[in-house]
Amino acid sequence: MSDHDSETISGALTPVDVDVVTTTSLEALQGDGQRKILDIVDKLRRQGLGGIIELPQLVVCGDQSSGKSSVLEAITEIPFPRAENTCTRFATEIILRRAPISSITVKINPDKDRAPNEQQKLRAFHKTISDFTDLPTIINDAGAAMGLEALEKGLNTFAKDVLTVEISGPQRPQLTLVDLPGLIHNSKNEDDVKVITELVLQYMNNPRTIILAVISAKNDFVNQVIIKHCRKIDPNGRRTLGIITKPDTLKDGTPNQDRWLDLAQNKDHYFELGWHIVKNRSEDDIDKPFIWRNQAERSFFSKGKYADLPDSSKGIDRLRTRLSILLFEHLKKELPHLKAELSEKVDEVTKGLAVLGVKRGTVQEQRTFLTDVGMIISKTLDAALSGQYDQPFFGSVDMKAPVDSLHNIRRFRAVIQHLNLSFGNRMHLSGHTYAIPRRSSGNTNAEELVDRDPAPWSDDENAQPGKDGKRRWSSAFGENSTQNVKKPSNEFETTPMTRREGVDWVVRILKRSRGKELPGSFNPLVISQLFWEQSKKWNEMTLQHVDKVSQSCKSFITVVLQAFAPDDIRPRLSDLCFDGLDKSIKAAQEELAKIISDKSRHPMTYNHYFTSTIQDQRKSLYADAMLKVVDSVVETRTHFGAPSPPFIDPGRLKSGVKSHLEQNMDRFSAEEALDYQQAFYKDELKYFIDCVSKQVVERHLVDPLPSTMLAPRIIAGMTDEQIAHFAAEAPEVARNREYLEERKTVLERGLKIFRETMGGFN
Repeated sequence: MSDHDSETISGALTPVDVDVVTTTSLEALQGDGQRKILDIVDKLRRQGLGGIIELPQLVVCGDQSSGKSSVLEAITEIPFPRAENTCTRFATEIILRRAPISSITVKINPDKDRAPNEQQKLRAFHKTISDFTDLPTIINDAGAAMGLEALEKGLNTFAKDVLTVEISGPQRPQLTLVDLPGLIHNSKNEDDVKVITELVLQYMNNPRTIILAVISAKNDFVNQVIIKHCRKIDPNGRRTLGIITKPDTLKDGTPNQDRWLDLAQNKDHYFELGWHIVKNRSEDDIDKPFIWRNQAERSFFSKGKYADLPDSSKGIDRLRTRLSILLFEHLKKELPHLKAELSEKVDEVTKGLAVLGVKRGTVQEQRTFLTDVGMIISKTLDAALSGQYDQPFFGSVDMKAPVDSLHNIRRFRAVIQHLNLSFGNRMHLSGHTYAIPRRSSGNTNAEELVDRDPAPWSDDENAQPGKDGKRRWSSAFGENSTQNVKKPSNEFETTPMTRREGVDWVVRILKRSRGKELPGSFNPLVISQLFWEQSKKWNEMTLQHVDKVSQSCKSFITVVLQAFAPDDIRPRLSDLCFDGLDKSIKAAQEELAKIISDKSRHPMTYNHYFTSTIQDQRKSLYADAMLKVVDSVVETRTHFGAPSPPFIDPGRLKSGVKSHLEQNMDRFSAEEALDYQQAFYKDELKYFIDCVSKQVVERHLVDPLPSTMLAPRIIAGMTDEQIAHFAAEAPEVARNREYLEERKTVLERGLKIFRETMGGFN
């Protein structure tokens, strides 16, 4: 009978010393150069890199009952006992390793798709023996641990778990081979075909795997599934070596034998690595030693048409030689790529850890981390509030976006300045209820300047250039107001009036506010009424301004946290910062309420600007009136035919001056009251704008920002529980960090191995 069809070894096993087992056959696989390279691969594998990157390896695969395990056994000459009528039901990694003490260790690497508790249970499977006698029992125990059903139940199930058999000893070479379950075409359990195919393809798809594709001469090679997979995965056969088994089943001189011999010579299905043919022991010869097996094989290939085959492509001895050369060249080519991949993986993991930020496992680490974040934020805030925009955080200016837009919010002092300047301009241009011209010496129906005190500055980029080239806010009144001026369309409308209309408005108020004052004078409380009416829009305009500043503060805090706070703790820090900002906003609103309350009191000022304005206005008014009167009474006379100096008639001058005096006492007192109100309004408006800007915006909203935004003194006062609440990593982040740190450690160890041992193979 030919090679054992079920890949079995029957009969009882006698104890086998692991130090005696065929080390010479394995050493034939390796010279000094191979050992050096395989030492590197073995060290990388021991560091756990096999789970991170694809390591070079030899994989034996083929259809079920193709003789795979027998080939593997013949190559290593290590007897792997199996119970009768069994087949390979899971991948088996055979790791040969040099070590001071001889031992055989068996363990399970669980399938990554298993549940975590199942993986933990399988990893706990760990057996150590001193000879191969106990190996069958351990392998059966491993299958049971994987949950494979017994054959007597009629189920032939398979597992994606990997059984690792590590054989160590002083004389062992460094080598790893993988025996995979045989590919099947059909099964009672349909999942078997899928599980085995996925497992085999997983190994074959590794670009660093040398595929030993085993096919049996008992079956037409065209129908063997492994050929199809090799063509698809490795079309040129650059890393595939075909191995033909069971040639003793072929009848001599038949066309079928010729076809197989052509295949052995790489004439049919071409592989760049070629083909090899071997003859393994039959079931009747299973108990005979490997030396007998090798002699019988040499005798078989020395006869008939097999004798014409090149010696390099037949027999187990020459297969070892081919594998030795193949493995050496393959590893020499792959190791530089492997080193480059290691470096890339280290960079990738390092970037992943950088994204997670500083480690925050303990309270001390959390406190240090939070303090560092707070210091960075404080430094940025100091620069933003002082207008020093030389840090990378501030970036470049977006000229197309408005000054106070989100695009430019990082330049926070510029935004606050812009908002305050815009508020001042709006107050100067639209803060008053009525636009009443100032008094002139002529008829009050004449076109006169509107009673508005344009701000000496403007931060509105939409302001239009005036006749003098300066940019001013566009106003509904124009630069010169008339009774035909249209009302503005903005939400804070100002109603234009002529001077006469304004005086009439004051007269009506005077009549309804008279006390015991004499005719021609006015009740001082009238100034309060006029001022309150003129400034009634201030409250709403100021509230809107403070709200704008508050929203800008919130936007700025959000941008700062996005720049410096890790994603996982940002929501918690945002809550902390916004709670502090809410307190500042509340304090600002309370301060504003006090300022507005002060405005509702009776007008009071000790600013000399008020009296100076009244006096200057009267002087100008009287001067203008006098000039007009003088012009009207100047006479030019001649004396003896020659012009004499201009002559002013005192009587006419006196009459002219009297004509400019207001005879109506109500209108006279109304003119005076309006002049006083306008002077006070100008003085109070400037004061009010400054109070809002300094006492509300700066004192309560802008200046406290550093203490609101995670100041170091706030962190220092936190309890350990508070620190943990704000800075502790989320469980998933901690797990991800632990995973990346372990991965980085393994990868860096791998690179260290390359630096220490790779030498001339760079």
